[in-house]
Amino acid sequence: MIVDCHTHVWEYPGHLTDEFVREASLMRATPVNMSVRLEEHLRDMEPVDRAVVLAADFGHSGMVVSNEYVAGYVGLHREKLIGFASVDPAREDALARLEHAVQDLGLRGLKLSPVYQNFHPIDGRAMALYEKAVDLGTPILFHQATTFVRAAPLKYAHPILLEDVALSFPGLRIVLAHMGHPWEADTIVLIRKQPNVYADISGLYYRPWQFYNTMLLAMEYNVVHKLLFGSDYPVTKPLESMEALQRVNDVVEGTGLPRVPMERMREVIERDAVSLLRIKP
Repeated sequence: MIVDCHTHVWEYPGHLTDEFVREASLMRATPVNMSVRLEEHLRDMEPVDRAVVLAADFGHSGMVVSNEYVAGYVGLHREKLIGFASVDPAREDALARLEHAVQDLGLRGLKLSPVYQNFHPIDGRAMALYEKAVDLGTPILFHQATTFVRAAPLKYAHPILLEDVALSFPGLRIVLAHMGHPWEADTIVLIRKQPNVYADISGLYYRPWQFYNTMLLAMEYNVVHKLLFGSDYPVTKPLESMEALQRVNDVVEGTGLPRVPMERMREVIERDAVSLLRIKP
């Protein structure tokens, strides 16, 4: 089973502000598609068995992709797509929104980002959302990593800040997006000691030296079994991500440096994140 646990759909204009798009244009040398047609997303998901599609209630940072928009899309392709809601903890009706997204819209997880949404991970409003997620049986995928958005506070971005969340809610299934980059080592030591905390490797392969060292460290700390495949679509596509992951050793070709065994990369690519995170059908 190949599961892309990290994909986005959005439209511009509509879901993204002009400022967000301007700042995103500085993120990579290769432009990112800022207006994703839904049929284009579905076509690009053909190489994987299932794909998670993420909403984004990130008004503070200039991105709002509603739960209704994601639910309307995934509802047409439930055999393939899994929708994750997003709720800003600062909303007065945050708990009701999450309950509606899960119980009425059929979304199966929650996407949060302290850095994009401007909240401390143990803010009381966020803690209430975590408790509701536990009650509803939904995992949470956190963008707990850096960002290009100028207004997004990096003081809330560090992966270690989620340890208190994991300790307070031991039954909550948590995924740290992008291995918490550039703090991959901190993410690795966190997922090693917290049983229900995992990380996805989306958005890393195009930083080849960083990714190579991250995989070596993951092997040294024996946490490869807690890494999940994700593409961060449309930043990259699943097929190009899978192909690039298997070229992890190219950066050390011709040297005496250690290699990442290909079977370990296949483990990550073929990991059944749906079963591992106990995502409801």
